[in-house]
Amino acid sequence: MTKAEIVNEVAKATGIEKVTVQTVVEAFMESVKGSVISGEPVYLRGFGSFIIKHRAQKAARNITKKTTMTIPAHNIPAFKPAKVFVGAVKEK
Repeated sequence: MTKAEIVNEVAKATGIEKVTVQTVVEAFMESVKGSVISGEPVYLRGFGSFIIKHRAQKAARNITKKTTMTIPAHNIPAFKPAKVFVGAVKEK
């Protein structure tokens, strides 16, 4: 499902104009992105959490060139679905 399809579904379900729904969806995504970038997790009860996961430094190998390189420690954004959400997907 794309952002445009989400906007269409929400507009259809609520009766609000697509332009307004698109503005709200984009503002929501910017808000979530801003919070996660600043280190604040976002918890949406019944849906899931947007969090930051820390990856430790590790060694990686390029087998074609037979070299080893170090991948530095870094943070990545992650989504952890709520148990209710996971349960609903498992039932399908």
